[in-house]
Amino acid sequence: MAAPRRIVTGHDASGRSVVLSDGPTPKTLDVGTAAFHELWITDETPTPIAAVEEREPVERPVRTPAPPGGVTVRFTEMAAGAEAPMHRTETLDVGVVLEGEAWLLLDDGSETRVGRGDVVVQRGTNHSWANRSDEPNRMMFVMIDGTIGDDVRQATGPLEFFDMELG
Repeated sequence: MAAPRRIVTGHDASGRSVVLSDGPTPKTLDVGTAAFHELWITDETPTPIAAVEEREPVERPVRTPAPPGGVTVRFTEMAAGAEAPMHRTETLDVGVVLEGEAWLLLDDGSETRVGRGDVVVQRGTNHSWANRSDEPNRMMFVMIDGTIGDDVRQATGPLEFFDMELG
């Protein structure tokens, strides 16, 4: 699939709303069974909003999770038959199925099918995604840096978080 179109707005010198850019997402990483299209990344919340960006916010290595204190917005595409490794990030992730279907796999053994228009709010849990269909799927994720609560840490014991530069 082609990189999604990304439209970024801002302000001109008089403070009026303008389109600053309109084109394909500038950062894509294709790993064969999946593609990651970085749409926007912030390094803090609340995020400063200037008239224009000093630099392209996605010009950095593709990584999971979001930056400390920040937010990552990305489209993912998963090939038919592909499955991601089980992983946990210290983030609150909102995933929306845009095309196709996916299976959300949790470490309790549960498997939940999600289809076009379905939304998953993933709250720092150990999880995986699988595409068990014959067609690729496309999802959008908003990943917000978070902190696992003491109650969860006490129940689970030591936690391992996935923090990896993907490319």
